[in-house]
Amino acid sequence: MHRTLSAFVVMLGLAALAAQTTRAADSESSSGRDSSSADVVFVPTPNDVVLKMLELGKVGKDDVLYDLGCGDCRIPVLAAKKFGCRGVGYDIDPQRVKESKENIKKNGVEKLVQVERENIFKLDLSPASVVTLYLLPTLNVKLIPQLEKLKPGSRIVAHDFDMAGVKPDKVITMTSKETNREHTIYLWTVPLKKVSKAVKSVDE
Repeated sequence: MHRTLSAFVVMLGLAALAAQTTRAADSESSSGRDSSSADVVFVPTPNDVVLKMLELGKVGKDDVLYDLGCGDCRIPVLAAKKFGCRGVGYDIDPQRVKESKENIKKNGVEKLVQVERENIFKLDLSPASVVTLYLLPTLNVKLIPQLEKLKPGSRIVAHDFDMAGVKPDKVITMTSKETNREHTIYLWTVPLKKVSKAVKSVDE
């Protein structure tokens, strides 16, 4: 019951985040400038799940990691501290950007990590060799045209939600000691492996 309730709370939080992201993107398209709401719901990835994501993506010091919807930038920060990886966090909410800058400074990784306030659906992702996601499935799918432009061999790692129409190379589950619930991590490698809509993206 506890796990079911926790998962439901996460889904509610991410649904609110998805709605805010869509509103912000629509507003930016109509006004020609960035816009964000103050009621953004930030659902952080537990640190032990972050570490497993980085390990699954085989992140190393020669990689460039982009974290889309970075929150407090914990994924690029840990990648820099643990693996010496360069990283950029992207978020449209100014409060998240502020928190990211504070986190980067607190951990002393200013030379390796930066954060930018940007609409993630308008980014050129081609400089990245690793992309990390904690977005709802519909938003993952919306990113596919950008993700397909990554260099061959680039890795995409997502927390909890898959990418319909694209078969993952690997799927693992783990129980976080921080949340005491099960988390799923997905790995894709470019070029992406498209599948028929009639075929599930994850083998049962």
